[in-house]
Amino acid sequence: LRRINPSPFAFFADMGGYCLVSSSPERLVRLQGSLAETRPIAGTRPRGRDTEEDNFMKTELLLNEKERAEHIMLIDLERNDLGKVCLYGTVYPDELMITETYSHVIHIVSNIRGILGPQYDAFSLIRATFPGGTITGVPKVRCMEIIDELEPTARGPYTGSFGYIGFNGNMDLNIIIRTFVLKDQRAYIQAGAGIVADSEPEREYYETVKKAEALFESLKRV
Repeated sequence: LRRINPSPFAFFADMGGYCLVSSSPERLVRLQGSLAETRPIAGTRPRGRDTEEDNFMKTELLLNEKERAEHIMLIDLERNDLGKVCLYGTVYPDELMITETYSHVIHIVSNIRGILGPQYDAFSLIRATFPGGTITGVPKVRCMEIIDELEPTARGPYTGSFGYIGFNGNMDLNIIIRTFVLKDQRAYIQAGAGIVADSEPEREYYETVKKAEALFESLKRV
């Protein structure tokens, strides 16, 4: 999986009874000293067959009104979440709607940062930001209620978070996507796409399949 789809937040964990093998591209939240950061991903296109097609996909993705509106909505949510525990006036995006390229997909990514208030710590930051808005939706609480009503099985580790909290208070947590759950000689894969009012069902289905493609490809090589 690391060879097929290198990702910045990949990990392997033996959880006792099952294992997680992940090539997650997404950070939920990081804390370094008093600097808090979250890095939402929202907006996806498949990779092209060559550099020219990749560049076309990136341009089309960044100019697509639906994708832009969805991404900006989630930036606002993440700014609001950070604002619960960060000093007033310190929350801002230092990277806004850039693209990142992975083995099978291209994403729109932003980075939002703020200065954590002196009365808060890493656990306060987790409470303010978890679960990530990119995998719940807006408004977050109501969306989680709808997910619970509509999804036939519990998500388990999927869209949760994995990372570390140091004794010095620093922290870095991902969002558990692009991940295998290995249990009893079986591999379980979950994938999804964000749904908004003007989503096209066929396109969202195709996007979901593309997100899981690296996982399926790695299974074929085992």
